[in-house]
Order: sequence, then C-alpha cells, then structure tokens
Amino acid sequence: MTQIPDSDILLAIRKGNERVYETIFRKHYQALCNYACGFLKDMDDAEEVVQSIFIKLWEQREVIEISVSLKSYLYRAVHNTCLNRLKHLKVQETYRQYLGDYLEKTFDSATDIMDKNELECRISEALEKLPEQCRLIFKMSRFEELKYQEIADKLGLSIKTIENQIGKALRIMRTELSEYLPIVLLFMLNLR
Repeated sequence: MTQIPDSDILLAIRKGNERVYETIFRKHYQALCNYACGFLKDMDDAEEVVQSIFIKLWEQREVIEISVSLKSYLYRAVHNTCLNRLKHLKVQETYRQYLGDYLEKTFDSATDIMDKNELECRISEALEKLPEQCRLIFKMSRFEELKYQEIADKLGLSIKTIENQIGKALRIMRTELSEYLPIVLLFMLNLR
C-alpha cells in the first residue's frame, strides 16, 4: 500500500474530509496518549490533551500551517501542551501552598477571625452567586491559572468579554466577601 504524502492528507483535512481526519486520529491517537502519559503520569489527563490537540487541528484546519510532517507536528503539540499543563499545575500548587501557609499563619495569629473552613464556605457561596458564564470564566482564570487569551480561545469569546466577566466577578466577590476582604485580597486580586 502506498504512503499518502502529508501534503495530500493536510489538503484533505483542510477541505473538511472527515474520513481522512478520522483515519489520522485512529492512527496516532493511542501512541500520542502514551507519549502524553509519560509527561503527565495520568492517562485521563493524557487523553484530554491529545483530544484537545485533535479538536484544535479540526477547528483550525483551514488556517493551520504545518511546516513539518504531520506526525512531528502532533508530537510537538502534545509535548508543548503537556509542558504547559505541568507548568500550570506547578504554579497552582505553589499558589495553594502559599495561600494555605498565609491563611494558617493568619488564623494562628488572629483567633478572633473566623476559621478557615468558614472562609472557604463563604468563598464557595460567593462563587455560586456569580452568573454561570461569569463563574466559569472566573474559575478558569483563578483556579486553572489560564490567561485571558487562553480562556477566550477555549470558550470562543473575545478577550474583551473575558476581561469584562472577570471584572464583574471581582466586583461581586468583593461585595459578597467585604467583611473578610483583608484575608481574601491575596486570593481575589491575582490579576493577569
């Protein structure tokens, strides 16, 4: 069986040929998942990364420029996405540890301030009062450590919409948590 050149495969995908796209997906999916799992040490996360890369390939098929082989492009995309995910997880963990240490010291030194569980409960309640899209965007920004552009890309919204929704979320959260503002400021004002 003759090997179809990558240029022909890319042209077929660019034209919306789902059969060719599905063939490429089936051919590379498992190997890419195994490769991603080597970085992430979690097959569910690895599959999510690979699926997102294939989704992006399909959604941007008309404009995507691939200057290397398709296989090289896919492996490089998995590699970069995994490194970014690991970096985000590390930043998130560092932030959680810092916040935990900060809150622990604050609560240890100021026993008259509500306990940590109450604060967490109040933050959760305040988050639930946000409109659904606003809450989703806020959580992506603050808990997943995504940049505004990344959120905009994932949700198919403009960066201005993301900025407006984050501003709205911060206003509501400040109002809801005003009595705890000195403690919550570190958490809330982690601006991009």
